[in-house]
Formats: sequence, C-alpha cells, structure tokens
Amino acid sequence: MTRTTDIAAVVPPRSRRTIGNRNDARRRTWNGVAVAAALLLVFPIYWMVNTALSDNEELFSRTPRFFPFPLSFDSFAGILADSGFWSALGMSAGVTVIVVVVAVLFGFFAAIAVSRFRFKGGGLIILLVLIVQMIPTEALFISQFRMLDGWHLLNTVGGLSLLYIGTVVPFTVWLLRGFIHGIPAELEEAAMVDGCSRFGAFMRVTLPLLGPGIVTASVFAFLQAWNEYTLALVVMTKPGNATLPLWLQTFSSELSATDWAGIMAGATLISVPVVILFLFVQGRLGAGMMAGAVKG
Repeated sequence: MTRTTDIAAVVPPRSRRTIGNRNDARRRTWNGVAVAAALLLVFPIYWMVNTALSDNEELFSRTPRFFPFPLSFDSFAGILADSGFWSALGMSAGVTVIVVVVAVLFGFFAAIAVSRFRFKGGGLIILLVLIVQMIPTEALFISQFRMLDGWHLLNTVGGLSLLYIGTVVPFTVWLLRGFIHGIPAELEEAAMVDGCSRFGAFMRVTLPLLGPGIVTASVFAFLQAWNEYTLALVVMTKPGNATLPLWLQTFSSELSATDWAGIMAGATLISVPVVILFLFVQGRLGAGMMAGAVKG
C-alpha cells in the first residue's frame, strides 16, 4: 500500500494532465479519420441518389448541385413503368431465394460433418474448399457454360442458381466450420446426459449459438446472387431472362444518349433490398464476421 502511494506521488499532476491531453488528441485524430473514411464510403451512394432525383438538364449544367431542388421523381416513375424491370426483379428474387436456402443448408450440414465427425479425408475436404475459393470465377466460364449447355440449363433459373450455389457453398462451409469449432462439444454431451438425443442436443444447444454465422453466410449468399453480373451475362443470353444487373446494363445501352438519372434511379431501386437487409441484420452480421474470423 505504501509502495503504491509513493509511486502515485512521484507522478506530478501536470504530467498526468499531459498524458490525458495526448490521449484525447489521439482519440480525436482517430475519430476524424473514421469520419473521413465513412464519408468517403457513403458519398458514392449519396451521389447515386442525388443523380436519380435530378433531371437531365440539371445534371448537365456547368455547376453541379449537391442538393437538387426541386426533386424530380420522373426517373423512378420511368423505371417502375418498364416491364423489363419487373421481369428482371422476379428473376433475381427467384435466383436469390434458391441460392440462399440451398447454399446455406448444404454448407451448414457440410460444416457439421467436417467439424463434429472424424473421418479419413476430412482435412483434404477443407483443403479443397480453400483451393476452390482461390480459383478466379472467370477461369471457369467456358467449362460452366458447356456444362449447363449439355444439361439444357442455359437461360434458366436453375442453371444460374446452380453456379451461384457452387460459388457460395465453399465460403459457407469455411465460415460455419469456424463457428462450430468454437462451440465445445461438451455442451451437447451435457444435454445428452440430461436426456436429449444427439439431434435434440444439437438443435437446442448448438444451433442457437450458430445464429450469427448463419446470418453472415445468408447475407453473403444474398449479395452474391443479387448483385452478380458476369456469370449471369454468360448464362442468361436471352433478353427476357435478364437479372437486375443485366437489365440495368440493357436499359442503359438501349438509349441513344445516356440517361444518367434513369440509370441511377434503377441502381437505387436495386440497392434498396440490400440496404433493408443490412438494417435488419447489422448487429448479428458484425458479430458473425468477427467471431467466424477468430474461430476459423
């Protein structure tokens, strides 16, 4: 007690104030950097909405306006009146639902198998999962196209969904494997001692703890299916089978002059479901990505 008091007495109050001021200055500096980075990331989204709410005359004026007035919703009305938009919306929604459900389900069961069961070749499976994720998507275009053509799945929801599922499943397996590894098997064994079956112990003990990981994997699958452009461009060759990114590209190329307001209005409408999804799952998504990275 005397030693602690003596050490505290050695440090003068002015030095403590200096250290505190330095910490405050460092904190303010990092806060400023964080705010600047956030503004840099948010500005493209703001400019997209700003352009969508402006008319073409205002867009091509010499002085750009950061706050358009009056607001023009003509571009949104034109997009919503386009039958191609609704057709592409239905196509993207169908593909996205299939990919999220099937990829997360298959990845979930595969992650359980490689995490909870010991069998010959388990390590090789994980190695193959990593190798598959390293292969560039563009390197597989020709083989994927010929495969779907042989199966008569070109220009179909099933064919495009199959390719997306193959892209998402490896990431899902790797992510959920990290979560399952972080949950002690002794928790399930304790539940089994209390009378639960193996399946019941997993459903009641382990599955609720995997919620953040499942949410993270679902968001990744959603973004892959909703926003992907190049695979859809290769597989969906008929105009009537376009997904939303393909429709937006077709919409811009059909015009004699670039309708920037219309393009940005379409991009804004495509982004709305993504924003809504992130608002609902942002808490679990952050926890899932951090925990999966640490436990993996």
